Amino acid sequence: MDSPAQQLTHLPVGTRVVVRYRLDGGLTDALGDLVHVDNVSCTVRTRRHGDVVVNLDLVTAAKPVPPPPPRRPRRF
Repeated sequence: MDSPAQQLTHLPVGTRVVVRYRLDGGLTDALGDLVHVDNVSCTVRTRRHGDVVVNLDLVTAAKPVPPPPPRRPRRF
């Protein structure tokens, strides 16, 4: 069975993913579109933080996710 980082390298660019990785003694997630992946790192384009580059050595979990739900109209 492939590690989560290895699974990322098999996904096509453009796939919506969630990547959990180690950061400063804790864990954090990047949710968005996979825009780049190689044997060292991946880049996830998030809505809030733009492009997030994640070293694959730090990945603890990763998986493809469905598209976001449509935005609701604003209420006044």
